[in-house]
Amino acid sequence: MNGLEALLTRLLASAEGEGDVTLERMLAALGERAFGPVMLFAGLVTVMPLLGDIPGVPTLMALLVALTAGQLLLQRRRFWLPRWLLRRSMASRHVRSGVRRLLPLARLIDRGLRPRWCVLTGEVGSHLIAVACLAIAAAMPVMEFIPFSATGAGIALVAFGLALVARDGVLALLALACTGVTAGLVGHWLW
Repeated sequence: MNGLEALLTRLLASAEGEGDVTLERMLAALGERAFGPVMLFAGLVTVMPLLGDIPGVPTLMALLVALTAGQLLLQRRRFWLPRWLLRRSMASRHVRSGVRRLLPLARLIDRGLRPRWCVLTGEVGSHLIAVACLAIAAAMPVMEFIPFSATGAGIALVAFGLALVARDGVLALLALACTGVTAGLVGHWLW
């Protein structure tokens, strides 16, 4: 079991029992592989119809991406968040229910992903990914004023997140290409 399914299984295990599960416990379950899922989450929120179109949401996701990419660039082993945020919790039954709904989709996505061209997701490659994501994060507030441009950024973030999760360098390369195309379109629109 690799990729998204493995990470979701870890999340499921972290939510065993009754009561609440904290964000800190969920991130601990993901361990040093938390960077990809956080990037994936930010990309999905940005791409989602209606949610990503709410003014301020792309900028909020840009802050999360900058925090994530900065830590990836600094080679942190575990994802850091402020203590007050780590204490946030959800009912474990809600976490389990949500994860169980995502498992079939994760299995489907995992069929197309595999470790390949790992140099693009290894130590050096993850630095390149982090720099690209920081560039995306810096541009996202401006993208709120350019129709549909945040969608390109969101797609790139989803691809970067999946590439980090699956250690799939081919997908990282596609994400870099998507970043370049989006940057070109934004640059053309601004000039």
